[in-house]
Amino acid sequence: MLIEPRRLLLDIWQALARHSFDEGEWSWGAGGGLSSVADAERLLCLLRPATEIAAFRLDDPDTTGPDVARALRNAGDPGEIPRRLVEVLGDFMAKHRGEDGPAFGGGSCFAPQDPARELSEEQRRFGVVDSYSASVSLCLAVLGFLQVYRGRTRQTSTLIRVDRLRDDTSARLTAAMVGLLRSFTVGVVDHSSAQGQDLIRFLGQGRLSDRQVLRRFRERFTSLRALITESVTLGLDADVREQLRSDERLFECGWAWSVVEDAPEVALEPTTAEHIGSQPRGVACPVPCLSFTVVALDGIEGLFSERTLVLGLLDAEQQKLAEALRLRWEITRQYWSVVARFDEDAWPLEHLPRHATLQRPEPEYFSLCAASVLVHDLMRHRTSDDRLTRIVGVLERLAERGRITSGATPDDPAVRLHDPGVTMPLPGSEKWGPAMTLRRADFSAQLLKRTVQLCGLSRDAGSQDRLLTLAERILDHLWHRRISDGEGVGLWDDVVAVRPASSGRRGPLLSWSLTRCVTECMVAAHAVHGQEPIRSDELSVSARAVISEAAHLFGRELMRQPAPHSPRSVEYGGIDADLRRARQLVDQQPGTAYALALGALARLDALARAQGDGLQGV
Repeated sequence: MLIEPRRLLLDIWQALARHSFDEGEWSWGAGGGLSSVADAERLLCLLRPATEIAAFRLDDPDTTGPDVARALRNAGDPGEIPRRLVEVLGDFMAKHRGEDGPAFGGGSCFAPQDPARELSEEQRRFGVVDSYSASVSLCLAVLGFLQVYRGRTRQTSTLIRVDRLRDDTSARLTAAMVGLLRSFTVGVVDHSSAQGQDLIRFLGQGRLSDRQVLRRFRERFTSLRALITESVTLGLDADVREQLRSDERLFECGWAWSVVEDAPEVALEPTTAEHIGSQPRGVACPVPCLSFTVVALDGIEGLFSERTLVLGLLDAEQQKLAEALRLRWEITRQYWSVVARFDEDAWPLEHLPRHATLQRPEPEYFSLCAASVLVHDLMRHRTSDDRLTRIVGVLERLAERGRITSGATPDDPAVRLHDPGVTMPLPGSEKWGPAMTLRRADFSAQLLKRTVQLCGLSRDAGSQDRLLTLAERILDHLWHRRISDGEGVGLWDDVVAVRPASSGRRGPLLSWSLTRCVTECMVAAHAVHGQEPIRSDELSVSARAVISEAAHLFGRELMRQPAPHSPRSVEYGGIDADLRRARQLVDQQPGTAYALALGALARLDALARAQGDGLQGV
């Protein structure tokens, strides 16, 4: 299906409003409040488009478009919608607040590894990186929304709610940033250990010996190893820093699933510390997981986006925390970018399937996570067309291996990527009760997200065409997975609709994670459509040649008809306008300029033929 972000976003909003608003009042439903992750993702489905796309703004009732008002009519009229959003967001902040500060419990996102056992309430209250990251994105969106809406309302009661919500949102943002800082970790392993051998095999791809891999690893990561070792601000344990100094040690960096055990508290101003409450104890083993790392990177990126900087959404202390997170963001991005392209002749990322190293989810999901970090790297530093083309090939193969662009056979193991999804172990949780897991079933949506992001980066017509084709096929797959009956009609996810014999699931299961991801894909697609088209140098040369020929013939035609008000004046005016327009566009849109010039040539030829016929008649 064609990617029409405006229409598809309106469809999503209409379905969300129908599900979440009952006679204008917000309804959390049975699942509301059970997970800070799901509730934040649900609100982001509204706030992300409303704060990223001008046509979807909800903070100024005077600018709300009629199509947006129709899509959200269940929420009220344009004047009521922002006021109700303030109430809903205030309710969210209250629901997910502990005794002394914001809470980030995974809740219903967690599951016991042993189905026969039950998780304790304490375990369900454990913070999770997904919640920290989603809260960063949500809080930034809310702060921007409130900044505009406060100047559009004059009701005293509403202004009081807005100011209270702004304070609560700022406190939650700070707490989420602190949680992300304390969840970052570096895992160090000996090259001879089982984990070290896994990493060596992944990097070597059977082409390089262990000794060659170790030598290249030392060379590639000398500066990064020194930065991690000497940086006190990372808060790493002294033993970890000492182990990193050994060239015989391998390492990985990124985010664990939660605050790591023995993570030091982040120093804050007394007032700020009081607002966010006590910093929770660490529960996760200090082992980075690529899946949670990607989730963290997605949220952190918003802290130093142009929108955040222009609107001044961060206070002085939050800016310091953002810089600390930027350092971790840069270290992680650099590390995994090098790992994915460790051997330039044969990228490890290109050799599918490959298992993860320190943790082992499904190989296709791990490869998608590695590709996601590489996309983050490209979004910060443009790369050559050859490298981008190779990444496009990886995404195409992942779509095929995930049975998105190819058919699935009975009992196909690849279908598990979508249903029931990839089960992520949460090491360290077993110290507090039954071992916990977290399931991800967003392979298709994440693949679409990275494909659309690459579309915005590509300036090669061939690569962009391949990416657009792939994105359309993934979106077609996802669009058929919308729920068609029961709770959450028009939202996600109904895997059975496209894989009837997937895993025995009997019906759809509403997933705010997948719905949010598709929504963000449409926001990214909207940004891509807003870019200038790719300019072709070859087409520009051809367009200039056609414009030159048309201008010459037009001048000759004018010599034949010198009278200012001749019968052909209107036709001449049209040709002149087309040629002027073609000259204006030839640098930015050579294809359009070429078409305009060809049209002018065709009209000039018709005039010449008509004149020739007239002369023959005489």
